[in-house]
Amino acid sequence: QVQLVESGGGLVQAGGSLRLSCLASGLSSSPYAMAWFRQAPGKEREFVAVITWPTFITYYGDSVKGRFSISRDTGKNMVYLQMNSLKPEDTAVYYCACRKGWNSDYKRDWEYDYWGQGTQVTVSS
Repeated sequence: QVQLVESGGGLVQAGGSLRLSCLASGLSSSPYAMAWFRQAPGKEREFVAVITWPTFITYYGDSVKGRFSISRDTGKNMVYLQMNSLKPEDTAVYYCACRKGWNSDYKRDWEYDYWGQGTQVTVSS
């Protein structure tokens, strides 16, 4: 069974950087996509970024373009989210998600089959 485990969250000052990691286990075939979503208190879950396997095409949510970068490890099922120029509005629980295959609705959370437990990112002003 697929399991996703996020790490790397924490407290950072505005303008700082963090790198989140997501380790996926149980993925035995491709293609698939791995994505990051986030959810702040009182708000809906928001798409952040996605990367596809094996083509490694990336897409980003409008609110993070130019600041965040998603990447993958070539040797294992690990995906990263490099977050730069962090703002207080980036404060949220960040979730790693995975789906088999690919379609154009990559921003929709219901398109993803597996989810991690989330990691808290707090950006202080």
